[in-house]
Amino acid sequence: MKKWIANTSMLLALSVAVTGTAFAATKSGETSEQITYANNGKAVVPSTPAVNIDGSLYLPVRALAEATGKYVDWDEFRDSVALTDKPSLTGKYELKAPNLADGIKMGVGSSLTHLPGDPDNVFYTTADRGPNGQIDVNGKTVRTFPLPNYTPTIYKIEASGGEIKILDKWPLKLTGNDPVTGTSFITGLPNIKGRDEAPFDAKGEKELAYDPYGLDIEGLAYNSKDDTFWISDEYGPSIVHVKRDGTIIERIVPQGWSAQAATPLVPARETLPAVYNKLRQNRGAEAVGITPDGKYMFMAMQNALRNPDKAMDNSRQVRILKFDLATLKPVAEFTYLLEDSKQFKDLVQGDIVISDLIAVNENTLLIDERDKFSGDKAQLKRIYQVDLSTATNVLGKYDSADTAGKTLEQMSVQDLKTNGILPVKKWTVLDAVGFKFPYEKIEGISLVNGDTLVLTNDNDFGIDSKTPENGTLLWTFKLPYKIQ
Repeated sequence: MKKWIANTSMLLALSVAVTGTAFAATKSGETSEQITYANNGKAVVPSTPAVNIDGSLYLPVRALAEATGKYVDWDEFRDSVALTDKPSLTGKYELKAPNLADGIKMGVGSSLTHLPGDPDNVFYTTADRGPNGQIDVNGKTVRTFPLPNYTPTIYKIEASGGEIKILDKWPLKLTGNDPVTGTSFITGLPNIKGRDEAPFDAKGEKELAYDPYGLDIEGLAYNSKDDTFWISDEYGPSIVHVKRDGTIIERIVPQGWSAQAATPLVPARETLPAVYNKLRQNRGAEAVGITPDGKYMFMAMQNALRNPDKAMDNSRQVRILKFDLATLKPVAEFTYLLEDSKQFKDLVQGDIVISDLIAVNENTLLIDERDKFSGDKAQLKRIYQVDLSTATNVLGKYDSADTAGKTLEQMSVQDLKTNGILPVKKWTVLDAVGFKFPYEKIEGISLVNGDTLVLTNDNDFGIDSKTPENGTLLWTFKLPYKIQ
């Protein structure tokens, strides 16, 4: 029996079985592959055959859940199983907009949020830092910005008639002039020479000016308490406070950041822990969310920090910070454990990322976790519900190796258990691979009325796209229960 359980493909080696009401025609302890199964009148085939024990049929939880159309998640830190009914796809919408330039597509979708009181089909979103790509110049790979004066922008969109329609837009701006543009509008260029990726022109021949106010905007959250937005930025990493008209108010940055960049028009609040300076380039603050009551804000990094070094690109531990919005100071930090790349084909750990989050309440988040593949190669495009209530607050405890002999990023799963660190609890509410979402970068998610999940993708302006038809889609799903 133990051998049979160990070979049931996972259930993640779960020693849990579910009994049926039928009797097997085989001898006790043997599997029976002749038995047929039906779920709501439709024939199904479990991934593992049942075993007969003393006249009753037993199936692994994973096999039973998959056969009955449920997601199943195993939490090895809490010895718990979560079974969740799958949602239904209710709408598909596509952005049809003119190109920004030859070979450069218009795009939105690096974030998505729904404002209370708005129609259910109206959202706010952003594109990221603007068109950029990588080319090889004399044997060196450089980052190019073919439209260097592109202004990161907040868009108001509507999903109707199968289309994503742009209703309004607010380019991000300062109360004075940006040093690069000479106007109030900022750019998406990197901030600090030697720290951020060097920006080059379209041909990769000329290094461009750095913009201390430049933003690579990825996440968008709304605070109904003061009618403002907060944007997560990959460069700082930082979180940027913005008025509804796009005027930048202030910026939360890591300790020590402001000594490297002069931003007199935008106060830099150094309330992020200094360890966040150890980000992997282009893998910074990817997601931000605010609780409906406006009390707390959450920020998630895209990948593990390089803490202490580049080898941590293969760490599964990603940090989520919780802020008190009244003080703009972090009050908690949690460990989010990314999926293990070993369970997928041709996928390295560093290419599994967090791409967005929704703060449902103080203890409940929705997290967008994905791989780097698209189309038939995609294996991980999931939205997880996350429970923080039992997760360990690690704020300031494992930023260096002094405390436990290892940083948080260096720890293995066993190290986390040994040190009594409980990552957040998570379970699947949507697997977009199962619905054949075609594009790689699902980067915007929103929740409407607690039971309508909306997602959209960032097409990166079509630059370096592996799929020529890569566009921007918005899909809606009806969840089987309200998340509130």
